[in-house]
This record gives sequence, C-alpha cells and structure tokens, in this order.
Amino acid sequence: MNIGQAARESGLSAKMIRYYESIGLLAPAVRSDSGYRLYQAADVHTLGFIKRSRDLGFSLEEVARLLTLWQDRKRASADVKQLARRHIDELDRRIGELSSLRNTLEHLVEHCHGDDRPDCPILQELASGGCCS
Repeated sequence: MNIGQAARESGLSAKMIRYYESIGLLAPAVRSDSGYRLYQAADVHTLGFIKRSRDLGFSLEEVARLLTLWQDRKRASADVKQLARRHIDELDRRIGELSSLRNTLEHLVEHCHGDDRPDCPILQELASGGCCS
C-alpha cells in the first residue's frame, strides 16, 4: 500500500510516517520503481503500535525501547513493566505540576473582580513573576 493508505490504516499522517521512518522507529519503506514508498501490513501494524504508544504519552525514546521489547520474543515482561512504571511515575509528576498550576490560576481567578475596573490581580501576579516560579 502507498503512504496515504498506510496513513489511513494506522491513524497517522503521512508526514508522521515519514518522520518515524527518518528517525528509525520504522524501517525504511520499500520503494516502487517510481520512488514511491510501499508499506506492508506488518508496517501498518508497527505504525499502530507507535501511535498507541504515543497516545499513552510515551516519549519517542520510550517508544523505541517498547518497539525493541515488542519485537524481542525472548524479552522479560518485567522489562516492559519497569518501563511502563517509570512512565506512570513521570505522568504522576506532571499531573502534580499541572494540578499546582491549576490551583494557582484558580486562586488568581477567585481574587479577580472581573468587572470594568482595570485592576486585575491575575495580570499583577504575572507581571511580578511571583505566581509560577
């Protein structure tokens, strides 16, 4: 199948497929005599794996490791679990940061009158640099 068909089947854009190929997440596609990329069902399956991994927030580096583990039938599931656990820990850290940012912004919004006056504690706090450091 051509890159457009592979894109539709995998849920990725053609641009992302070319990118994943360029960074080595996907093996270079076979080329037709006219130079067009041609993909097999196995390639689309790999692209789906990459997409689902990215949808779960794994970094490109982590996706590469997951692909290696997926393709290694002798791997220990403990290795996969360890990688996933580290990712969960990172997600928890980011959730904590986002929660803190949300709480700060909520506090600022609660103290803003939201009327016709120019006085605005949100802008004052942003200008002072005190809210988000």
